[in-house]
Amino acid sequence: MLKVGDKLPAGSLQEFIEVEGEGCSLGPNSFDIETATRGKTVAIFALPGAYTPTCSAQHVPGYVAQADALRAAGVDEVWCVSVNDAFVMGAWGRDQKTAGKVRMMADGSAAFTQATGLTLDLTARGMGVRSQRYSMLVVDGVVKTLNIEAPGKFEVSDAATMLSQAQAR
Repeated sequence: MLKVGDKLPAGSLQEFIEVEGEGCSLGPNSFDIETATRGKTVAIFALPGAYTPTCSAQHVPGYVAQADALRAAGVDEVWCVSVNDAFVMGAWGRDQKTAGKVRMMADGSAAFTQATGLTLDLTARGMGVRSQRYSMLVVDGVVKTLNIEAPGKFEVSDAATMLSQAQAR
């Protein structure tokens, strides 16, 4: 399992891009994790699924609301990672008004999630393998803080906790 001091696993995540620019075409684009985090401080939070109750009502809205404060604390980007495809993550991002605040990064095949060891098996609920709920502060591809929620909880991966960790570094 991923832990503080580890480098993020190699691989890629996808993001649905609605406005062409900076070498990105419209639609899903794939981003190499190592390249995307190189030289940056990135707040990453992961959750079980798009449009699910806690994720939609609290987790994403908290990071959208705290995006400016996180940037002021030295965070270059905020990523939301979920085991959903880029089209779903793009639509959810539009609904949550994340544009310019939170990058909605799709891990459609759960490759990144499995590589971190932070999977959550929701097969019995018809959702398959998903991500545990967690947050982490990543500096130049290395995990500096990691906040993993207990099953069914939302207490340590919230935006306020991440903001206090970013301000403390």
